[in-house]
Amino acid sequence: MEFRHLRYFLVLAEELHFGRAARRLSISQPPLSLNIQQLEASVGARLFERDSRGVRLTAAGRAFRESATALLAQAESARQLAREIEAGAVGRLRVGFVGSMLYRGLPQRLHEFQHRYPGIQVALTELNSQEQIDALLHGELDAGFIHTSRVPDELATELAHREPFVCCMPEGHPLAARAEVALTDLRGEPFVLFSRKASPDYYNRIFEMCAAQGFYPQVRHEMRHWLSVVSLVSQGMGVAVVPAALAHSGMAGATFRPLADATVPSEVYCVWKRAPDHPARDHFVDTIRLAAAQAGV
Repeated sequence: MEFRHLRYFLVLAEELHFGRAARRLSISQPPLSLNIQQLEASVGARLFERDSRGVRLTAAGRAFRESATALLAQAESARQLAREIEAGAVGRLRVGFVGSMLYRGLPQRLHEFQHRYPGIQVALTELNSQEQIDALLHGELDAGFIHTSRVPDELATELAHREPFVCCMPEGHPLAARAEVALTDLRGEPFVLFSRKASPDYYNRIFEMCAAQGFYPQVRHEMRHWLSVVSLVSQGMGVAVVPAALAHSGMAGATFRPLADATVPSEVYCVWKRAPDHPARDHFVDTIRLAAAQAGV
């Protein structure tokens, strides 16, 4: 049985006349009769009664008509879905992100993406950089946002966001009265730092920034999420050097001041697996790339 047989059957079932059905199908009558005979042989039942009074559906034919209609509708849906997936217009996208991306434009980028591709469902998962790398390698994520460009060869990266570091301190800290803070002002202060295990690049970057100013930070607490860092600082547990975007976190009790020293920037990279082919993911990466270019990253 072929889909051609089903189409011919349904047209004949509507017309109940071989001549009219053949004209609708743009074929001659003999090929139509042959295809109907082949279909009946395949089904193992007579689908039409043919006599001097004309053509009528049998009971089997009437039952088969419903199934044939459903089969052709499913086939058309499958073809349409395949075309849309190949074009990247529908599908499901699993995206990982570090928590600070909530203040670095990720919600806006997602709104833009969903507006352009409403048929793609995006599922977000908050993970640290290393967890995202592992998930991408194991096929558990389609794209992510991480703090490092140093990734395995199977992964590709694109710079998505760049901003300065700022000093985060408790609201009543003596340095909070200043317009800006020098890193050397933090010498001897207890530091709250992003966990070395969660993001060794960030941990080392802050250490190197302080070392360039002649001291090493006295690390008192290590957190796995940036908001946890800010929360601990807001409760008077130390000071921190954090990406500028976290000043928009609205955490009560925390104060943010620019750093007077020229420091390396805080960067976030979009990351994805180079293979296999994934049109929806590629559209997402293009959206992030365009937004970064417009922001001058």
